Amino acid sequence: MSTHFHPSNTLVSWGRVVKATHLVARPRFTDEIGRLVRGFSATEPGLAVGLRRSYGDSNLNPGGYVIDMTALDRLIAFDADTGVMRAEAGVSLSQALQVLVPRGWFLPTTPGTRFVTLGGAVANDVHGKNHHSAGTFGASVTRLKLHRTDGAVHELAPGDALFRATVGGLGLTGVIEWVEFRATRIPSAEIDAQDTPFDHVHEYFDIAAERKDRYEHTMAWVDCMTGGSKVGRGILSSGNWSPNGELKAHQEEPKRKIPIDAPGFALGRLTVCAFNSIRHDLKTMRAGPYRQHYEQFLYPLDAIAHWNRLYGSRGFYQYQCVLPPETARDGTLELLETIVASGQGSPLAVLKDFGSNPPVGLLSFPREGTTLAVDIRNQDEETLELMETLDGIVASAGGRLYPAKDGRIPAALFQSGFPKWQEFRAHVDPGLSSAFWRRVST
Repeated sequence: MSTHFHPSNTLVSWGRVVKATHLVARPRFTDEIGRLVRGFSATEPGLAVGLRRSYGDSNLNPGGYVIDMTALDRLIAFDADTGVMRAEAGVSLSQALQVLVPRGWFLPTTPGTRFVTLGGAVANDVHGKNHHSAGTFGASVTRLKLHRTDGAVHELAPGDALFRATVGGLGLTGVIEWVEFRATRIPSAEIDAQDTPFDHVHEYFDIAAERKDRYEHTMAWVDCMTGGSKVGRGILSSGNWSPNGELKAHQEEPKRKIPIDAPGFALGRLTVCAFNSIRHDLKTMRAGPYRQHYEQFLYPLDAIAHWNRLYGSRGFYQYQCVLPPETARDGTLELLETIVASGQGSPLAVLKDFGSNPPVGLLSFPREGTTLAVDIRNQDEETLELMETLDGIVASAGGRLYPAKDGRIPAALFQSGFPKWQEFRAHVDPGLSSAFWRRVST
C-alpha cells in the first residue's frame, strides 16, 4: 500500500471547513483499481474521490487512504444515434458535455456545477433544476462497473440491489470504474428563459406550482437577509431549450478566478444585505423573457474559479434540506425567518421544488417537496448553533438534509431522514469509509 499512496494535506471539502492529511493514490489506468481497492480493509479503510465538490465530509477520509479518480477520464463509447455514453468514472460532466452538445445531446440532469465526475454524480445521485421533469442523474444510468475490496467485480444495472445502494451511496459500496448513461436530445445549446420576481416566500409556492408543468428548468434565488413582510423575497427563473440556435459547447476554463481568500468582512451582514438588495432590484427591473446559453443559465458560478474563497479562510457550510409538500410552505418560512434573525445568511440561497419521481437509490436525497439550500459562512459556535436550530425545524417538518452538502449533521437526524439507511448499511463495503459515514452510522 505504501508504495502507491503518498501523504497529502491538500484534500479539503469544497466548504473548506474540514482540512486533514490523507494518503492519496492517483491511478492513470483502470487496471490499477483492483490492486488499490484490495489493499483496503475494515481496520485501514479507503475511499474513492473525484473533483471534491461535496461541501462537507462525505468525500474525505482524514488520516486514511484515498483514491483520486480524476486521471481516469477517458471516453469509452458514445452512440450519437441513441445518446448512450460510457466513460471512466473520472470523466467530468464538463468533459462529457464537450462531446454531447455539438452532436445534439445533453446531460439528462445536472447539478449547479459541471465540475463533477461521473462517479461523483452517481455516488451522490445528483439533481438539477429539472428534477420535477427528469428526476436524478441515477435515473439515466443504464450500467456501471464496481470494484469491491474483497476482489469481487460487479457490472450492475437498474434492478440490482447493489445498484440501488451504489446510486446515492456516497462511494461506500465499492469503487466505480465506469458509468454508462443515456443522454437527452436538445435542439440547441440555448435556453429560452424568464425571470419572475416575488415579494414573499409564500408567493414562490404559487408561482412555482404554475410553472412546473410548462418549464423543464426552474429554480429561485431568495434573499435570506430581509425579514418582515418581504421575508423570502426573490426571483424565480424558469426555462426550456430553445428550438433554434447553435449546438455550441461551453468554454472549458472559467473566465475569472478568486486568487486569495477574501477578508472576513467581505461577506459580513451589511455587505450581504446591500448585495441582495441590489441583485433583487436589478433582476426585478429586468424581469421578463430572455435567451441564454446553457453555461450561463445552468452553471453561473462555474464562470469564477475558486469562488469558495469568497467565504474566507475559515470556509463555509451549505445547509440544504428538503421538506415534504404538506409542511413545505410553513417550514420554509420558519427556516428563512430563523436565518434572517441570525444575520448569517449569504448571497447564495436557492429554492427549488422536487417532483414525485421515485428515488433511484436507497440514500437518494430528493423526495417530493421543496428544497432550500443556503451557504453559511463559518463563524464557529455561532454557526453551529444556527444549524442546530434549523435541524429542529427540519426534523419537525419531516424533512432531511443532503449528505453531499453536509459537514455536521447528527446521526439521529440522518437516520430519521433516511429510513432505508439500515438496508443500505448491509451493502456497505467494510473496507470503505468516510468521515461522514463514521459520524452518522453509529
